[in-house]
Amino acid sequence: MRFSIFQDTDVGGRSINQDRMGYCFSRESLLMVLADGMGGHLRGEIAAQIAMQTVASMFQQQAVPRLRDPVAFIEQAFHASHRELHRYRELHGMNECPRTTIVACVVQDGHAWWGHAGDSRLYLLRDSDILFRTLDHSKVQSLISLGLITEAESEVHPERNKVLNCLGSPFIPPVEIHAAFPLKAGDVMMLCSDGLWSGVSREELVREFRNEPLELAVPRLIQSALNHNGVGADNTTVLAMKWDTDSSESDGLPSLSSMALPDGAVTTTIAIANNLDAESVDMTEDEIDKTIAEIQEAIQRSNKEVP
Repeated sequence: MRFSIFQDTDVGGRSINQDRMGYCFSRESLLMVLADGMGGHLRGEIAAQIAMQTVASMFQQQAVPRLRDPVAFIEQAFHASHRELHRYRELHGMNECPRTTIVACVVQDGHAWWGHAGDSRLYLLRDSDILFRTLDHSKVQSLISLGLITEAESEVHPERNKVLNCLGSPFIPPVEIHAAFPLKAGDVMMLCSDGLWSGVSREELVREFRNEPLELAVPRLIQSALNHNGVGADNTTVLAMKWDTDSSESDGLPSLSSMALPDGAVTTTIAIANNLDAESVDMTEDEIDKTIAEIQEAIQRSNKEVP
């Protein structure tokens, strides 16, 4: 595999960043994940962190060097994350479980598989157009699909922030998966939180990725979304990957090749200690250390439970 990848985030107008993103790759498989902790529920940033670490740890265990079944992996990883959120709630005696949206993509054998729960999105751009985007699990998307409101009307709908599916809800979340989509050289896959897509147009997305390398396009899109959404802008996060089978076609960023990795080795950007916000929910250092230990224990438990 050869690809370029870039990720960035901004806290926006919020006091803490509840978004998390990252990627892992083995010799033959790439995983990209983005989670958006739900601010209307306690400890959304912890929910996003637990989901990220659970999915990434399972990938490291199973991609040796490839996933046996990417569809099953995505579904099992989401459900394992959901269980760990409820274990966290029980352990802390919380009345309500921390919740997060999530979107994940696996690339293997020149094909992409992706799944999501909630309103974090994946876009696939090809030849100066948006070839595909996930549909939000939200109240307004349901109304759009039924023909009751338009896209423009959804932007000002009073229930535009109502999410119908997420990890950590009282029920087992249905996982919507798109399987085995063939990639072409130059394709761009973008995972983003609602802070991004709510503030940029389709035309702007296409223009930026057509004219700019990833390391310029991503920060420009984030800044544009922040400007559009104003003082109270939500956390805004993007992870973008350009599929690049020829190193000469890489634009700007060095093109990564997984072929240098030995079988069984995994490179990852997802690390608990670096991503937890020390000031989040007024947690002390001892509480953060305890939470990290609990998450690590939960991840090990999930690895044993999910084949």
